[in-house]
Amino acid sequence: MDMVKKPLCITDTILRDAHQSQAATRMRIEDMLPACEILDNIGYWSLECWGGATFDSCMRFLDEDPWERLRTLKKAMPKTPLQMLLRGQNILGYKHYADDVVDAFVRKSIENGIDVVRVFDALNDPRNMKKAMEAIKAYGGTCEAAISYTTSPVHNEDYFVALSQQLEEMGADVICIKDMANLLLPMDAYSLVKKLKEKVSVPIHLHTHNTSGTGDMTNLMAAFAGVDIVDCALSPIANGTAQPATESLVATLKGTDRDTGLDLEALSKAATHFRGVAQKLKDQGTLDPKVLNVDTNTLLYQVPGGMLSNLLSQLKQAGAENKFYDVLAEIPRVREDFGYPPLVTPTSQIVGSQAVMNIIGGERYKMVPKESKGLLRGEYGALPAPVNEAVRKKCIGDDEVITCRPADLLKPELDMYREQAGDLAKCDEDVLSYALFPQVAEKFLKKRNAAADGNGVRTIYVQDLT
Repeated sequence: MDMVKKPLCITDTILRDAHQSQAATRMRIEDMLPACEILDNIGYWSLECWGGATFDSCMRFLDEDPWERLRTLKKAMPKTPLQMLLRGQNILGYKHYADDVVDAFVRKSIENGIDVVRVFDALNDPRNMKKAMEAIKAYGGTCEAAISYTTSPVHNEDYFVALSQQLEEMGADVICIKDMANLLLPMDAYSLVKKLKEKVSVPIHLHTHNTSGTGDMTNLMAAFAGVDIVDCALSPIANGTAQPATESLVATLKGTDRDTGLDLEALSKAATHFRGVAQKLKDQGTLDPKVLNVDTNTLLYQVPGGMLSNLLSQLKQAGAENKFYDVLAEIPRVREDFGYPPLVTPTSQIVGSQAVMNIIGGERYKMVPKESKGLLRGEYGALPAPVNEAVRKKCIGDDEVITCRPADLLKPELDMYREQAGDLAKCDEDVLSYALFPQVAEKFLKKRNAAADGNGVRTIYVQDLT
């Protein structure tokens, strides 16, 4: 098997997805800063440090301003591009926002220090990525459009190649294969990357996890196939539900045509710091060693690691832990009824919760949460395959099904959020924090404002949104 002659680039996720996947996004800025100078000099393609669940977690659990965290990291790492994860029209929340809010959020993210924005949609509906992609390009960011990888009768190689070509036509600077549940097996990764390199002209970036124990092999086979960039995490918070370890891949490729050029000694120095952070997270009980176990149930049921723990907790609350495997078997059936959505936030939670209700309710679709109804109504976008019409009828009756881009039904709402936030918001970033998480932001902003000195909170008006 010939290897492409080109250094493999690495994005390290230690500052975002690694601790989101293993420790419920509880790493603090003070845990990051001592290693920033080392990280900035390693030579990564980018450092993923923001977006995903960090925004909510900063305010809800850590008493940190997510915008201030971003500015602090940018100042500490001026040389390395900083990367974030954005859920398209959902931004970082759990519903669709109007286009003016999406535009403002992307603009402020880039102004405050983000260079690369990885944007995805849970249903792979490009209409839900369009506005975010346009804004990233307009404000000078690198637009990395992601395909949410999954397997089903409709999700095959041709589907993902066609979707990637469409995203490239929409202006993507990079295409990311986002394998959130570690379902992309090594030989399939080789084949998909090979095909994408033939059909797409922009760089290909692979993101996987090590939940089912295949992540290292998937990255290696993708490297053989010519992938341009892969996501890894420094070893202290790598593997299991997080990404494969950076040092292992760097060592594996050393001296080959795909040598990353990264210095193992510098990586080891950074890892020494994060070993202490990982121990601190374990001592706090936020990093459970169980997340490091190989779980091949992922391959059988397509259930991401975080979703498994969520299901167990729902069943515990209902006193029905003995129904765990019944629920796991029900998940693929619900997914088929719902038109085979990929299982990633928020569809993983919707399908998982519906499966729990189907099993503990004693009758399928006797209890139907509003999120399931919304998915069947088309509120989240176009489902990849036809839904089970009998199930849809039982769940939503004669409700009209949305066929347009869902955000086309939303009026501009930034001014409404500005008005609702009122004096709590000291800058445009505060308005956006409030728009995404009103209750959480209100509590956080009140506490922050009360703690400010007599001169008030430092106000950041990089550029007025009005």
